[in-house]
Amino acid sequence: MTDARTADAFASSWNRVGGVYSREQFLEWFVPLTEGDLAGCDVLELGFGNGSLLAHVAAAHPRRLAGIELGDTIEQTRRIVGDAAELHRGDLTTANLGEFDVVYCIGVLHHLKDPRAGFESVLRHTKPGGRFHCWVYAHEGNGIIRWVVDPLRRIASRLPWWLTKYGLALPLVTPYFLYAKLMQHFPFTTRLPLGAYTLWIAREPFRFFHHVAFDQLVTPQTAYLRRSTIEEWLRDPRVGQAYVRFRNGNSWIFGGTRAE
Repeated sequence: MTDARTADAFASSWNRVGGVYSREQFLEWFVPLTEGDLAGCDVLELGFGNGSLLAHVAAAHPRRLAGIELGDTIEQTRRIVGDAAELHRGDLTTANLGEFDVVYCIGVLHHLKDPRAGFESVLRHTKPGGRFHCWVYAHEGNGIIRWVVDPLRRIASRLPWWLTKYGLALPLVTPYFLYAKLMQHFPFTTRLPLGAYTLWIAREPFRFFHHVAFDQLVTPQTAYLRRSTIEEWLRDPRVGQAYVRFRNGNSWIFGGTRAE
C-alpha cells in the first residue's frame, strides 16, 4: 500500500475531531450535484476520512451508501454516521467494490502518490450512465502555498502529530485567521494572492482554520494539479459529458458522467 504513510498521518487528524464539514460546505463542494441527485441512488465515497461527508450524503437518503478509507478511522466514522453507510478499509486505487450510480472523491486524489490511479478508480466504480464528482488542489492560484507552505510540510510531516498540530499549525494559522476576518470588510482582496479562498474561509470558525492548517502540514504527499491534467483525464473514452470549475481561485471541481 504505497499511500499507507499518508493515510496514517491523516488518521491521526481524523480520529481526534468530530464532524468537520457543515451542510453548506457539503452542498457547495457537490455543485452541480444536488441532494436530489443522491436520493434513491447507490453512492460511493472514495477516501471518507472520518465520515463527515458521508453523514451529509446519508441525509439525502441514498438507496445504498458505501465508503472506503485506507487510514484506521472506521471506529471514529461509526460514531458520526452510525449504520448509515457500509465502511471498508483498504486502498482506493486497487479496490473493486462494484459499480455505483454516483461516485465522489473530495480532497483525496491530490494526496495520492499516483493521482491518476485514484481517478481510474473513480471511473471504475461509476456505472455506465452514472455520475462522478471530484475536488482537488489546483496548481494555478496556489503559488504561495507551493513555495512557502509546501516546503514546511515536508519537514512537519515527519514530526509527531501533536507537535505539528499545536507547535506549528496553531501558531502559524492564528495570524492568517485574524487576517481573513479583517479582509471580510475589504472586497477588493479577491485580487490578492489566495484572495477568493481567504474570503471563503473567513466565514468559518477558528477550529476549522486550525483543522485545515494541520491537514496541510501533516501529510507526507501533496500534489497541485493543473487544469491541463484534469482535462487530459476527462478525455478518457469512458467519460461522457464532463465539467471543470475553478473553485475559490485555488482548486478544481470536476466530474461528469460515465459513457454508456
